Amino acid sequence: MNIVTIESISKSYGVKTLFENISFTINDHDKTGLIGVNGTGKSTLLKIIAGYETPDTGLIKIPSGMSIEYLSQNPVFDPDSTVLEQVFRGESPATHSVREYEVKTILTKLGINNFDEKIDTLSGGQKKRVALSRALISPCDLLILDEPTNHMDNNTIAWLETYLGKRKGALLMITHDRYFLDRVVNKTIELDGGKLYTYTGNYSAFIEKKLERQNLETAIERKRQNLYKKELNWIRTGAKARTTKQKARIQRFEELKDAKPNIDDSEIDISVAHSRLGKKIITFDNVSKSFGDKILIQNFSYVVLKNDRIGIIGDNGLGKSTLLNLIAGKLNMDCGTIDIGTTVNIAYFSQESEEMNINLRGIEYIKESAEYVTTADGTRISASQMMERFLFSKELQWTHISRLSGGERRRLYLLKVLMDAPNVLILDEPTNDFDIDTLKVLENYIDEFNGAVISVSHDRYFLDRTCNKIFSFEGCGKIAQYTGNYTDHIIHKKDVLNDNLKEGKSKGKSNSSQREKKKKIKFTYKEKIEYEKIDAEIEILENKLTKLEDEIQKYATDFTKLQELMANKDIVEEELFYKMERQEYLSGIEEQMKSANN
Repeated sequence: MNIVTIESISKSYGVKTLFENISFTINDHDKTGLIGVNGTGKSTLLKIIAGYETPDTGLIKIPSGMSIEYLSQNPVFDPDSTVLEQVFRGESPATHSVREYEVKTILTKLGINNFDEKIDTLSGGQKKRVALSRALISPCDLLILDEPTNHMDNNTIAWLETYLGKRKGALLMITHDRYFLDRVVNKTIELDGGKLYTYTGNYSAFIEKKLERQNLETAIERKRQNLYKKELNWIRTGAKARTTKQKARIQRFEELKDAKPNIDDSEIDISVAHSRLGKKIITFDNVSKSFGDKILIQNFSYVVLKNDRIGIIGDNGLGKSTLLNLIAGKLNMDCGTIDIGTTVNIAYFSQESEEMNINLRGIEYIKESAEYVTTADGTRISASQMMERFLFSKELQWTHISRLSGGERRRLYLLKVLMDAPNVLILDEPTNDFDIDTLKVLENYIDEFNGAVISVSHDRYFLDRTCNKIFSFEGCGKIAQYTGNYTDHIIHKKDVLNDNLKEGKSKGKSNSSQREKKKKIKFTYKEKIEYEKIDAEIEILENKLTKLEDEIQKYATDFTKLQELMANKDIVEEELFYKMERQEYLSGIEEQMKSANN
């Protein structure tokens, strides 16, 4: 069933055209992800569909009776209301009474536990979760979400994935979380150069199909250029001959000359030179930090190595950003030391960015750091050229910061941070407000970065892509250290849990072994059949496990396939453990039977 039809809509702000004559439909089974470079008009498009803005041209058709619920990137709140009052704003008392349990459950899952707390006392991230709760509990045919995963911890994002995956009705959302897109959406639309492209499938399917589209466009452009050259030679045969040429062919030449498609192969290049880094980088020695009675970091020690790629994870409020601020000297520790080497030049990309003078133009803001910068290959380029490498066109460079989108401001801030040739990079939530293209290039930059990188992030894809160590904040000041990326950390935790469960079962069996010996001296009929088949069943499961492990090695770089294989491996391992325990138990009965007969 069709919910929304978008017909030939266009939108501009001043001289900047966001999109032109774009059309698509949303059906009741569509779970759609909207992606594109920051500043292309993604949030504006959502606002138009939700009815908060109007297009310059075109139509939005919504059948009678269809309802839309919209979560904006910056929701508006009543500061004097409580959490529950904000969620139920505009609802009748009867609705409030019937649905209060559901609302409290969702709020708890989103990390909001004090339902009577005033909105004005909440952090920005907590307020966004309250607004998300309201959107999730509101009955609607189309749910529109603008960056729902920003400022969420990994456990909360995993819960939201499951919730939206099971939710009935259409979904349209903007998110830069690639795992989230892979697991939730079945349709992807991309805003690129003012045009809209639609792809069936999730993020992985989009990557594959976009490459096919770009290859096709490149081939078409190559043919157009060859035809243009032939027509140009024909036109140039001479002024005398040209007077007798066919008017239609001359017109065709003009059309070919102007028909160049919008193929943008540019990408952000942040190949900034790095300053020399000595052997001594950062040493933590029994560092502790508390706020009042709340212990965030307790007796933390670690020596940062040159090639460390450390990902810091944990629930919100446990002290992840606090650790970064201790390194940066923005906070004082309660006890312990942080010793930073003399050659260390830290670039700190903070969560809030720095205070920008929005009256400055982009180029003026960058020139506050440097007029020129030296790249990794030794080339000296101007601030303007560097901005172009960050996809700031000449026109955009001279645009006032106040007119830039949130994502464009974050990209501008990242450029300024990297202008000083750092050799230690500290990133606090770098994936917030960045589009996927920027994230991919940042990940490539980290690959080539000749120094240590410490990142706080909730983006599981980013952590898998960039990290070789994980620091997990687990509460009460404890910071657990793991080797590997985020997925390795999750697998390790599952293995520990399975080992503990197995150990608990073994203890339970040993406590009851004496009773079992007296009580059980023969098989039941079902146990006899089970014992006869169990060796073959175990062999089948072991073969399955071996095959899965081979597949995991094969798809080690395909994160989506890897996740699926790891999930299957967990299921097979669990079944194998159960069968092996049953085999041990049944073998024990057989031994008892033999002893009794002897």
